[in-house]
Amino acid sequence: MLEQIHTRADLLRLTPAEDRQLCQEIRDFLIQHIAETGGHLASNLGVVELTVALHKVYDTSRDRVVFDVGHQSYGHKILTGRMEQFSTLRTFGGLAGFPKPAESCHDPFIAGHASDAVSVALGMARARTLRQEDYDVAAVLGDGALTGGLAYEGLNDAGESGEPLVVILNDNGMSITPNVGAIAKHLSLLRLKPGYFGLKKVYRQFTKKVPGGQKLYQCTHALKTRLRRRLIGVTLFEEMGFQYLGPVDGHDVQKLTFLLKEAREMREPVLLHVITRKGKGYIPAEVTPARFHGVGKFNPVTGLSPTPTGACFSETFGQSLTRLAFTDKRICAITAAMEQGTGLSEFAATFPKRFYDVGIAEEHAVCMAAGLAKQGMIPVFAVYSTFLQRSLDMLIHDVSLLGLHVVFAVDRAGLVGEDGETHHGVFDVGFLRQVPGMQILCPASQAELRRLLEKAILFLEGPVAIRYPKGGDGDYMAASSPALMQDGADLTIVTYGTTINDVKKAEGRLAKEGIAVAIVKLEQIWPLDLSGILPSVSKTGRLLVVEETAGSGCLGTDILAGLSARGLCPKSRLLNLRDGIVPHGSLKDLRRLMGVDAQGIYEAAKELLIHEA
Repeated sequence: MLEQIHTRADLLRLTPAEDRQLCQEIRDFLIQHIAETGGHLASNLGVVELTVALHKVYDTSRDRVVFDVGHQSYGHKILTGRMEQFSTLRTFGGLAGFPKPAESCHDPFIAGHASDAVSVALGMARARTLRQEDYDVAAVLGDGALTGGLAYEGLNDAGESGEPLVVILNDNGMSITPNVGAIAKHLSLLRLKPGYFGLKKVYRQFTKKVPGGQKLYQCTHALKTRLRRRLIGVTLFEEMGFQYLGPVDGHDVQKLTFLLKEAREMREPVLLHVITRKGKGYIPAEVTPARFHGVGKFNPVTGLSPTPTGACFSETFGQSLTRLAFTDKRICAITAAMEQGTGLSEFAATFPKRFYDVGIAEEHAVCMAAGLAKQGMIPVFAVYSTFLQRSLDMLIHDVSLLGLHVVFAVDRAGLVGEDGETHHGVFDVGFLRQVPGMQILCPASQAELRRLLEKAILFLEGPVAIRYPKGGDGDYMAASSPALMQDGADLTIVTYGTTINDVKKAEGRLAKEGIAVAIVKLEQIWPLDLSGILPSVSKTGRLLVVEETAGSGCLGTDILAGLSARGLCPKSRLLNLRDGIVPHGSLKDLRRLMGVDAQGIYEAAKELLIHEA
């Protein structure tokens, strides 16, 4: 059946039985392909029927359907001409793991971070009105998107706007429950029946034709609304100005298709509450949806993944924080819906009263951490670099201005690989250094992470960020000194974090050619201490700064400025990720693309030695 779907017209011709078969084939397709490429599985299995229904109601080449969060969009990609490319999912040059307008006209907006869809959709709806164009707009919220404050800001404005807009809430287990009770259940079911909508249409048409009909409709509508609210109460969404429909079974294509059409034809803000099961149709994902949220390669028959070769930075962080928490009862941990991803599961189980999962609400997390710190606790907020971007105001206003001791465990710093441009942690070096009083530590190994985490929590004061990458150590063995690792007379290379691995490989090649390279590895990159750099640069007269971070805001500019202030102007090169957007792909491919792998460092060093800066 799936191979017969080439256009939306093919989809519209399917019978209910064929719809069910198609959904099963999409699930089978997803399981087989994600087992080979890795990706987001459980969330996509849960929205198969909803995706099919959306494509029956909306022409996504013209209508705007915004996914939130975007990792729910795999089925959408399959139904919009990208099935043949699925073997390239999340690989360099292949399909992205999130909606991407550059990839297809069916993807209206990029969607790698949560909770923005209603705001984006409302902007699109308002543009449609201003430009007097004819298309429909919908936002699909799910996978915790409604735990983020931005979603409520968008809902508040959208409900007040009166713009024709449908918000589909994919409720797959979040803490959102309608009013309960026999009357509430009965009336909710009644309002979802086709006859109810048919009667509403007839009545609305009738009142348009008779004298005074508009006033009659308004009066009866107000009376009905008052009576319903008295009997079953009112939802938060109705208070915001939405017509609320639901809850409805999110695994019934026919019901979903019918209600989506009705919601669209209301021509006002409507929220359709859909109940789905994350991981639907694949037992391992249904039983442990969190484990199958984002997965690497796995055996589709057993659901088992290859055994990891060693601990990663996230796991080491979680274990070290748990150990420290035994010795100091002030230590508490905060996560924004990423307990497992940031390695905090052991801490949560060991110290449940000192562990806080705030949902996808990074701004709130930082503010709450500030409150904890102000009252004598030591909060540690474990957060991916890309998501910490959302909290810049709170970092300055709520933490920095009072000099509060909050520790930020910045996970996934640097390139992250397959999740791509929405998830690379390449901006934190720049924006964290703008926060007054911020101290930034960069371990290059898990041994250094353990030591520096203890230093950050127990021996430093004020705000501290400790940043580390996805994955494990690589080749580097921790040195006892954070400054000059190796002396040399021809060139000084300065770096920090796990980039030291590629620097050492490049140095080895240069040494074979008789080039003596000095390596300075920084453990603390801010405030910047030049004492380990000055003597070496004075000796070599040449400086190469290697960083896995964006060009704007890179540390190298401050190093050069500091040297210049002290009368040193070496021949120099700043080797970083430049100022463009880095695509998705394996870390190996991306580092080679951006020239920050061993080969790129070697070539930059040779060029610096040969040519004037």
